[in-house]
Amino acid sequence: MNVNLYGCQGKWLMVDLGMTFSGNEYPGVDLVFADLDFIEQRREDLIGIVLTHAHEDHIGAVPYFAKKLGVPLYATPFTARLVAAKLEEEGILDQIELNVVHDLDEFELGPFGISYVPLAHSIAEGNALLIDTPFGRVFHTGDWKIDEEPQIGTPATAEELTEIGDEGVLALVCDSTNVFNPEPSGSEGGVLRGLQAEVARHKGKRVLVTTFASNVARLQTLGAVAKATGRELCVAGRSLDRIIEAGQASGYLKDLPTPVDFDTAMSLPRGKVLIVATGGQGEPRAALSRVAEGNHPLSLEEGDVVLFSSRQIPGNEIAIGRIQNRLAERGIVLITDRQSPIHVSGHPGRPELETLYRWIRPEILVPVHGEIRHMREQARLGLATGVPKAVFQQNGDLVRLAPGKPGKIDSVRAGRLVLDGDMIVPADGDAVVMRRRLSSAGVVTVAVDARGVVQVDALGLPLDSDHEAFINETRRDVADALAAAQKARADFGKRREAARLAARRAASRWTGKKPQVIVMLASDQ
Repeated sequence: MNVNLYGCQGKWLMVDLGMTFSGNEYPGVDLVFADLDFIEQRREDLIGIVLTHAHEDHIGAVPYFAKKLGVPLYATPFTARLVAAKLEEEGILDQIELNVVHDLDEFELGPFGISYVPLAHSIAEGNALLIDTPFGRVFHTGDWKIDEEPQIGTPATAEELTEIGDEGVLALVCDSTNVFNPEPSGSEGGVLRGLQAEVARHKGKRVLVTTFASNVARLQTLGAVAKATGRELCVAGRSLDRIIEAGQASGYLKDLPTPVDFDTAMSLPRGKVLIVATGGQGEPRAALSRVAEGNHPLSLEEGDVVLFSSRQIPGNEIAIGRIQNRLAERGIVLITDRQSPIHVSGHPGRPELETLYRWIRPEILVPVHGEIRHMREQARLGLATGVPKAVFQQNGDLVRLAPGKPGKIDSVRAGRLVLDGDMIVPADGDAVVMRRRLSSAGVVTVAVDARGVVQVDALGLPLDSDHEAFINETRRDVADALAAAQKARADFGKRREAARLAARRAASRWTGKKPQVIVMLASDQ
């Protein structure tokens, strides 16, 4: 959920406004955002939001915060189309100034001069930003890699990047994601050859390839593979449909074969169709999951093949494994990038980072985009490769680049927000914290009416056949606790607390759990 802020002469520039997807940490929540409290308090000094590319971790929060922030957005055409679709879905497109930057034209926002620098990545129009300021120039990489055979777009050449370095770069703010990879990430051209060879091996079999919907280069590759292997292309997943539409509207995927519909795909000979589907990260509602469960119009049979042309995002291993096991159970052949060269990363390995340092030659390296271990390691790598200074930062760190000595000078609030239903609330708020507790320990409810009759119920406790016995014993314990409190002439609050503790002790005695206890006590008790 990338959000970067650059401050200069009292004005702030935001680069990217992304989100991430929730895991078990936030039950009942799908989307997680960065808390923008720092810049929301300084909205009058925020002059614009510049978007590097269209991955969700860089643009996903735009429809939820753009209206509140109230500043212009800037994006290249493909990214702008996807952002516009999000804003239209929220019903706010006409309320947001969305500026499309054509032909990589340079533009100015307050003290910042900004120009896009195209770099290879796993989506169309991946860009770095060259940010000029009165105090020096910042090269903000966004997500990137070096690709000698890109299938979409034309990245800046080594000569062009070297020329940027010749002009002087104060700071390189650089993607750290693959710093522990000792090899280059590899080329999309290599994936084309790998996928073509793999699909060709499975003559007479229905082949399904799952990949990230946003990987426009991979869609281009799969279209070429379908043609080369004599197969019709079939696309399954609404996000794939959206990406193809936006890509073709932006001048990409012009050679993509016209996809056939599901009925046509199923009527073709098994070796004459290539299916591209979403769901390679184990998403339960995505096309691959539904195919695995046998409740999708597209179907696979024993001996058919699924190619996982994507990496496992950390945290998704269990969900992916569940789908893979379901497919394997049905006799479907599974192939991943560990067995065949059918995927490459969109982020730079160690040799690519070292090459960029030599091209750009920054005075300062600021690692971003990764976990702490990745950023720490990139800082060490940069210094070892000859970068004079490196600044390690964490979320919320306020870092001075110039003038003066670079380094951390302060920390600001940088928490997390979640989309809970239709509301954006703190990730550590009462609702989410309570839900987490309920999911792990359950809940006991206690109701006492004006006559002193105690009712008890329990949800989520491992009682099974002991449930009735537990309820009866807990009712007696609560009644005894209330009687003792009444005798001691305790006030209403203390009587309710006595009932709560009695019920919780009973639950702990029976189950070893300490559930949440809700007490409803008549006021005249």
